[in-house]
Amino acid sequence: MVLLTPGELQAIGLSLRVAAWSVAASLPLAVAVAWLLARREFPGKTLLDALVHLPLVLPPVVVGYFLLLGFGSQGPLGAFLERCCGLVFAFRWTGAALACAVMGFPLMVRAVRLSLEAIDPGLEAAARTLGAGPLAVFFSVTLPLAAPGLVTGALLSFARSLGEFGATITFVSNIPGETRTLPLAIYNYTQVPGGDAQALRLSLMAVALSIAALFLSEVLARRARARVRGSDAAG
Repeated sequence: MVLLTPGELQAIGLSLRVAAWSVAASLPLAVAVAWLLARREFPGKTLLDALVHLPLVLPPVVVGYFLLLGFGSQGPLGAFLERCCGLVFAFRWTGAALACAVMGFPLMVRAVRLSLEAIDPGLEAAARTLGAGPLAVFFSVTLPLAAPGLVTGALLSFARSLGEFGATITFVSNIPGETRTLPLAIYNYTQVPGGDAQALRLSLMAVALSIAALFLSEVLARRARARVRGSDAAG
């Protein structure tokens, strides 16, 4: 049995860490944007929808370059966050998490939005007639009913983060132990003599992790849908 080297394990662990933080940081904003797009009509809605989905059609290198301009040490947002919060993105694992969050954001918003649009508005109206306020309705009725979309969106974004390459390497470079995630490690091994075996092992590991994430997404989404149907039947 061929064991993974410390460098390979480091890349896998960093990828899982970056993907988890990217999902955790972007999920609240994704829910808010999805709710806005699903439930409200306002000027500029089409433009907002286009901006949300822009990372899907832009070259990832372009996204990474814009992140570097905005969140780099000399960028307006990057300099502000470093000065006020001590938060540094450029050439740090936090920057890799930010790049992954941006690239996975459209998938998350899309899944949550579709789930919100499938909810019967009458259920929320019934809760309001019983005296529940807007926030109480959202957290006790809307969010639980949208659980399948939340689960699907979060795990799709997680899987997308595991495979993110272009925006990450452009924004935070390829630094061992800091920003060298799984895709960057595979690329690095393909560029050095004798690295084919390591590249193959990590590629197979990437396939396994992605399949596991997608499988888990389907299983959890089915369970969430079953709970929602059970709640509707009980009601």
